[in-house]
Amino acid sequence: MATELKDNLNSDNPDFSSLNNYKIAIVVSEWNKDITNLLKNGAIKILAKYGFDEKNIIIKYVPGSFELPLASKYLIDYANVDGVISLGCVIEGKTKHFDYVCLGVTQGIMDININTGIPVAFGVLTTKNKQQAEERAGGKYGNKGEDAALTVLKMLKIKTELMDEKK
Repeated sequence: MATELKDNLNSDNPDFSSLNNYKIAIVVSEWNKDITNLLKNGAIKILAKYGFDEKNIIIKYVPGSFELPLASKYLIDYANVDGVISLGCVIEGKTKHFDYVCLGVTQGIMDININTGIPVAFGVLTTKNKQQAEERAGGKYGNKGEDAALTVLKMLKIKTELMDEKK
């Protein structure tokens, strides 16, 4: 399992100071909120670490992970955000519902990235049980909310650099 390698995106110390005025949204699923709140706190920690003012951070809650793509698109369209951190937790149950939710969320977030050009990080845990989720929400495998925040920042930095080169 890739997470066991704990190849955290935070291994280097990138300079994101040029992004401090960007507006970042965090969309959080209310389903499994004890886990998703930990992910949200991890994302906020990273944004604060790199100097983002809370006035440039929008936090919205959605009922479940399936709603993350649409809420992300709403924030891009109506709040003019520069990036979105989508955070959720889907724990496998005894039905195929898990498979459909995970596939829908994954495809939805990918489509938004491609269709809008705005980075939307996939910070959705898809685990077999609650223990695995806890291990990835601040436990022994780190906090995937932090990783999702770093992903958005790194993608914004690439976009900004390429836009500057084009000028």
